[in-house]
Amino acid sequence: MLKLPRLFLGLLLALLCGTTVAAQTITTMAKGLDHPWSLAFLPDGRVLVTERPGRLRIINRDGSLGTIEGVPPVFARSQGGLFDVVLPPRFADNQTLYLSYAAGTNAANGTVIARARLEGRRLADLEVIWRNAPLKAGPVHFGGRMAWLPDATLVMSTGDGFDYREQAQVKSSGLGQIVRLHADGSFPADNPFPGSAVWSYGHRNPQGLALDPATGILWAHEHGPRGGDEVNRIEKGRNYGWPVATKGLDYSGATISPFKSYPGMVEPRVVWIPSIAPSGLAVYRGAMFPEWNGSLIVGALAAQEVRRVVLDAGGRELSQERILPQLKARVRDVRVAPDGALWLTTDDAAGSVLRVTPR
Repeated sequence: MLKLPRLFLGLLLALLCGTTVAAQTITTMAKGLDHPWSLAFLPDGRVLVTERPGRLRIINRDGSLGTIEGVPPVFARSQGGLFDVVLPPRFADNQTLYLSYAAGTNAANGTVIARARLEGRRLADLEVIWRNAPLKAGPVHFGGRMAWLPDATLVMSTGDGFDYREQAQVKSSGLGQIVRLHADGSFPADNPFPGSAVWSYGHRNPQGLALDPATGILWAHEHGPRGGDEVNRIEKGRNYGWPVATKGLDYSGATISPFKSYPGMVEPRVVWIPSIAPSGLAVYRGAMFPEWNGSLIVGALAAQEVRRVVLDAGGRELSQERILPQLKARVRDVRVAPDGALWLTTDDAAGSVLRVTPR
């Protein structure tokens, strides 16, 4: 049997799939939002939106925009603030939602997870279930993306705190990790490191985390320094290299590490040099864009674009395409709605929520 190089297969697949950019309609669902960070789809058709300064908004079925009261105080400075909102598998039964956010002061802060019950236009019985440790100084690199695994445990990404990057290699630290919790914040007994929330480590600042509902594979992407943004398949107990191994440079141009890879550390599935500053990640599974099924959808801040990464059956990159070239905006979040539409948030002081459908 003739064996073709992977790159050639990727190009061939891209040609067979054809370009998708001419067949999309972008509809503005909400605008004038202050750095909208995340989206969650309620069962009744309404949509929750977090704003980084600390507001939780709701897009009603008639298109009007409301505010949910009772959000906890957040540390809203630079990259800090209110991050993700996710609904647990049994949301329809208990109306409980989960928020991640930065809490504390500039001298001592960390990423926090809280849960609360949604009662009309307010949050009730808010409870902090997990606080990251150690605390760090400075308003950057919090991570903050959450996802539910098939066993109903919750995972969340944490950043390395920028000036604390060596902590990402410390398995007892909460910096530069992906953590796994029960719904009440307790640590599952089968976590890889006894008495710890850590699920994987060696991460820099992951702001994309998504479960493939068809395969159960957990994917994450993270910001590299100057170059070296990564997409990784996340597996229990694995070391993803930062800062021992990186394909990027320091912002000054200096070498961070002499190693681009290192024995025992996981190699990324996708690398971007130069950086695109990825934020928001979804695995497309839906009816509106069947040609996208199984692809990773990646938002980008610096590159101001949305990328589709085509994977083979083994989860290796075949090709990429920019699916919304007409969109010139910093994309913070990407989500697949229950009907298969793609939803985005744009990172701006007057940001928008956008819905992408076939033309």
